Amino acid sequence: MPGQQLKKVILFALLATFVALSVWWIDHYLWLSFGMIIAALLIFLVRFEKRAIEPREMVLLAVLAAIAAVSRIPFASIPSVQPTTFVIMMAGFVFGAESGLIVGVVAALSSNMILGQGPWTPWQMLAWGLVGLTAGLLKNCSIMNKTWGKISFAIVWGFLFGWIMNLWGLLAFSGGEGVLDITALLTYFIGSALFDVMHAVSNVIFLLMFGGIWMKILTRFQRKYGLLEKEST
Repeated sequence: MPGQQLKKVILFALLATFVALSVWWIDHYLWLSFGMIIAALLIFLVRFEKRAIEPREMVLLAVLAAIAAVSRIPFASIPSVQPTTFVIMMAGFVFGAESGLIVGVVAALSSNMILGQGPWTPWQMLAWGLVGLTAGLLKNCSIMNKTWGKISFAIVWGFLFGWIMNLWGLLAFSGGEGVLDITALLTYFIGSALFDVMHAVSNVIFLLMFGGIWMKILTRFQRKYGLLEKEST
């Protein structure tokens, strides 16, 4: 529907605006983070505007976001290694793009309540939100029905997440000038390469170890209780 597409474009524009403001309005990152939460929820609600959202569906997404957030804590001492990306991927693969976006955005904000808030928070919310969003958008592609397809997705996002955070670093600490400085750009990307590899490898390990059982459990919940069926189709 043209009207629905326009609403989604507007809401995505809001998310982009929040991220842009996080560079110039760096001291107010927490307000921007909550603004992104509201925008993500609105995106979720647009999809379900023709039917009532059941409380148990919202509870399910809240539980998944909580699991994704809490799972960062035991691995906090190991840079870039955490199951958070894996949990967000599973949410997107099973329940669809909007649900994946919600889980990713909420998980980033809530986990940083424990691990530390900062001007990087909106960018982590963006990066993990995009993980869930793209997982949902690609879930029905034939390659995603194969293990190697999911592994490729996990590897790509291990690096893309780091690159998005590199972009924040350049913008935040260079006043925007670092974007045009090839030396600074290469320095950021080379400096983060090891961490990006660790993120990608940990994504693959969690996927191979727990991906099958998570898909079965979440799919069983969805079919048994009729949760988020409209979104995931």
